[in-house]
Amino acid sequence: MIRSKLAEDARRLSRGLHTISTSGLSVLAGVLSNSDNTLTGTSEHHRRCFGETSTDLKVSWVSTQYRSFASLSELKADHVDPFLLVRQEIDSVSNRLRRCIMTDIPMLEKAAEYFFQEGKEGKRLRSTVSLLMATALAPHGPLPGQLKVDDSPASMHPTELRRRQQRIAEISELIHVASLLHDDVIDNSDSRRGLKALNSIFGNKVAILAGDFLLARASVSLAALHNSEVIALMSQILEHLVSGEILQMNSSEDDMLSMEHYMKKTFYKTASLIANSCKSVAVLAGCSHDEAMAAWRYGKHLGLAFQLVDDVLDFTSSQEELGKPVGNDVRSGLATAPVLFAAEEYPELIPMIRRRFRTLGDIDAAIPLILRSNGIQKATSLAEFHASEAAKALQDLPPSLGTEADDSRSALEIMTRKVTSRKK
Repeated sequence: MIRSKLAEDARRLSRGLHTISTSGLSVLAGVLSNSDNTLTGTSEHHRRCFGETSTDLKVSWVSTQYRSFASLSELKADHVDPFLLVRQEIDSVSNRLRRCIMTDIPMLEKAAEYFFQEGKEGKRLRSTVSLLMATALAPHGPLPGQLKVDDSPASMHPTELRRRQQRIAEISELIHVASLLHDDVIDNSDSRRGLKALNSIFGNKVAILAGDFLLARASVSLAALHNSEVIALMSQILEHLVSGEILQMNSSEDDMLSMEHYMKKTFYKTASLIANSCKSVAVLAGCSHDEAMAAWRYGKHLGLAFQLVDDVLDFTSSQEELGKPVGNDVRSGLATAPVLFAAEEYPELIPMIRRRFRTLGDIDAAIPLILRSNGIQKATSLAEFHASEAAKALQDLPPSLGTEADDSRSALEIMTRKVTSRKK
């Protein structure tokens, strides 16, 4: 029975490949011959789900061991789209989200839903990663009933685990969009996601209050989870967002030149949300501390890679592609990773960075130097390093519980490459 299931699993995993390595099959045969002994190292998370003698668990464990001999990228074709894998569930969460921000105050509702309108939601990276992580830690993906829009009030405790994990996806999007509304006010932005910035339409006061409204709705959903650890994790995201913004606004001249300072700020402003959302999903799933931390590390490194690529695209993409002016960060007085690396080659950038490019002519002088330097290449390499670290973190998740978990883990691994190859 175990061997027939393994053969089917191997065929599924090798779909699109010509062969499976002989050494890999030899190791699998050896593992099968000692299958009764392989479960001694199985995590408590899986014992709670299935018990120690589950045949399916043995097969999942063997599948996990196979991946130690071939990377996920060799077992899954690169054409798998992580976003497509959870699109139906994401659409369900998005529809619920639009309903939960309805209010009887027309201007507030119009402002709050501005970036949640269908077709204008953006990449939805954060909620996608959260739901992929949820399936990666489960015996199966969402059941058909869990793909329907959850009409329960935000204040009602979801009794199903998947519904609670969907709330994490929902909350992460609410927090993210609220931070964008506030950032646009702080930065006096004119555009966002190819649209006019909300503050340029309704004014700064309404934009700030709309962001606060979204955070309030997120807080209600978060409290309804009735999990103090998750509440602490998701609340820490707000603390980090504020801390990151303060670090950016009040950096000393030496801080402006420090890559360590820049990466700390980047974690606070971007990566913390993905990291703590992934960990929250793992905590809800009943993972051990070490397993939950593996989910956190995945989110952290994916978030850092994502932002570093954003730094690069600020110089390499057009305004039409990115939805904001080329070199926008420098024009805003920020020294991002490509700029800091460029300053190692062109020291004349250092005084410009110290004064935040405020002197007349600084921007026109700085951008050609940055483009001429290896700064963009080095920042890209750093993004690829963090993407690789994110992929490595997946190896420390608990053993897979089934084929859908395998698919989601493959999608999470593919996501690490998608964030470094994107053009907008």
